[in-house]
Amino acid sequence: MRLRLPVPVAFLGLAFLLVVGSAARGAEIKVLSPIVMKPALEGLAGEFEQTSRHRLAISYTSAGRVLKRIQAGEVADVAFLPRPVMDDLVKQGKISAGSIADIAYSAVGMAVRAGAPKPDITSVEAVRRALFAAKSIAYVDPARGSASANHFVRVLDRLGIAEEMRPKSRLVRDPAVFVAKGEAELVILQMSELIAVPGVDVVGPLPPDLQNPLAFTFAAGICPGAAQPEAGRILITFLGSPVAAKVMRAHGLEPASP
Repeated sequence: MRLRLPVPVAFLGLAFLLVVGSAARGAEIKVLSPIVMKPALEGLAGEFEQTSRHRLAISYTSAGRVLKRIQAGEVADVAFLPRPVMDDLVKQGKISAGSIADIAYSAVGMAVRAGAPKPDITSVEAVRRALFAAKSIAYVDPARGSASANHFVRVLDRLGIAEEMRPKSRLVRDPAVFVAKGEAELVILQMSELIAVPGVDVVGPLPPDLQNPLAFTFAAGICPGAAQPEAGRILITFLGSPVAAKVMRAHGLEPASP
């Protein structure tokens, strides 16, 4: 004889199975991230998804475009941006207060084509000499919202050589690839991005006096109305773990947590 459940009981049973099945599969976490975080996040995605059972759906673009998307009303479960930008978004009601955590610091560095001589950049004056000596310098168009490009523009202003460098500048989408092909002599980009590109040799980070640690400390935060805020918090906690710190260092980032 076939057992027929009352409709409400059958419905509750189906709902329970759906909830259990969803929990077993985990949530899909929508992430908005600047490209600078891409190598480290890709290196950590498998470990996180395996241990948490959640899945990452990451959209990479410039920090400026991540900011514009959030200000335009796009909602992410987790967003990464420089800490001062995150603090402003909290004031605007675009990031939940109390959800922010510093994740990593990214230094701005220089690279040359693989095998090319590496200039001395161990001091401010040495950087000035290296830039003067170079025939061409590649970096992202600052108008694209690149944090490293906008920082480099300020470095040139500080060194007093912005006008002299203008004819040498090559503003391109992928400046490290541009240098790897021999189409420019030097590239200025964040260290994590330089390390990820084959065909270039990293000279190193610019000296401390030409860095801006506050502007390049990237933080994670959760948008109000996020579909998966709890899963987002799990991701942020994972990124503060020793496992994540090791991977970040391997990809040119200095983790905020030891």
